[in-house]
Amino acid sequence: MVSIEEDPDEIRLHMLSRSKSFCCPKCGEELRKLHATHHRTVQDLPILGKRVFLDIRVHDFQCQNPICEIGAFSETFHGFLNHYSRMTERLIDFVTILALETSCEASARIMQAMHVKISGDTVIRMLLKRYQTQSHIPCGSHIGVDDFAFKKRHTYGTIIVDENSHIPVAVLEGRDGSALKAWLTQNKQVTTVTRDCASAYAKAVEEILPDCMQIADRFHLHQNLLEAVKSVINSTVPVDIKIPKDAALPYAETAVSDTLVESSKKNV
Repeated sequence: MVSIEEDPDEIRLHMLSRSKSFCCPKCGEELRKLHATHHRTVQDLPILGKRVFLDIRVHDFQCQNPICEIGAFSETFHGFLNHYSRMTERLIDFVTILALETSCEASARIMQAMHVKISGDTVIRMLLKRYQTQSHIPCGSHIGVDDFAFKKRHTYGTIIVDENSHIPVAVLEGRDGSALKAWLTQNKQVTTVTRDCASAYAKAVEEILPDCMQIADRFHLHQNLLEAVKSVINSTVPVDIKIPKDAALPYAETAVSDTLVESSKKNV
């Protein structure tokens, strides 16, 4: 730590690397000769509701090995700061965990309230970079399949959930059924699929697992029932139902007279 600057909205920490040597990432040779320095400004977790920036003076080294082709390079801070990153690893960890618990847009709004300048698209890029590979999760024989939007009206995907544990087991690209076919080919133990009314999913399941039972999910079942009831009513009941004025008079006169009688009894 070299110095600290503070104002009502921001804290800036000036830092200097204390490394005296560094190993070449290409050939592994230890280097002690400093080639140059440069400054990196990265954002860290906020302190007392203020933005925190780290102004780090980073050492540049040049490999002296004649057969090494790397040339000059900057030292790295593994576990704390990655190459070309504008945020510390602990800040990125906080943002990605928050995004997984809420959503990308919601986490971006929360971070902006904490004085961390970030957008929903940046959060998505963080998640894609950090979770490039999807860990294998064992799946049972009963699954639910539905589509979702990576970006509404632009890019869609398919999510598969284990119906017994209610845990997502796979996230696939597209919703045309091709990715689902490939997944079902490797998961022949599936005997029941709960899905929406999309024909792409129905054809994929029927083609790969012809003996598998397909069940319409509750939401779409109720939706289809409501549409069927509306269709029957619209085809049976006329659009305009006219009530003659004369037909309503006897009831209105009787109702008024009954009300007057009741009120007179109370007053007596």
